[in-house]
Amino acid sequence: MSVVIRLMRAGAKKRPFFRMVAADSRRQRDGRFLEILGHYNPLNQPYELVVHKDRVEMWLSRGAQPSEQAASLLRSLGISMHRQPMPVPGVTLEPAEAPAKPAAKAAGKPAGKTATRRAVPRKLSARKTEKKVARKAAKKKAATKA
Repeated sequence: MSVVIRLMRAGAKKRPFFRMVAADSRRQRDGRFLEILGHYNPLNQPYELVVHKDRVEMWLSRGAQPSEQAASLLRSLGISMHRQPMPVPGVTLEPAEAPAKPAAKAAGKPAGKTATRRAVPRKLSARKTEKKVARKAAKKKAATKA
């Protein structure tokens, strides 16, 4: 589940009032949410913005992504959007300039678990799969004629 920090509209017609909430990104703007993090009233001069800073930082540290407007309001309060990567037990991150261990490679043993990106094959839609199969068949047919 990906969590987003966004503004949820409340208030009457032409009298906007927003709650800052942590919600599942697949939910509606004004739908179910996980937690209320504060509120924003743009009609007050100057605008009123109340945020529970500790709760926002907790959600950001867990990987929540703020919406553009929420990020703008949080920046005005001096809340940093960048989070430190959390260590994963049993996985070591090797720096790019670190030399590889030749003894482990020579012996054919794995050098330990490392966090690397791996290319994951994409799933094609049924229509794209049909087109791909049709192209292969056409190529094969053209090759057999020649």
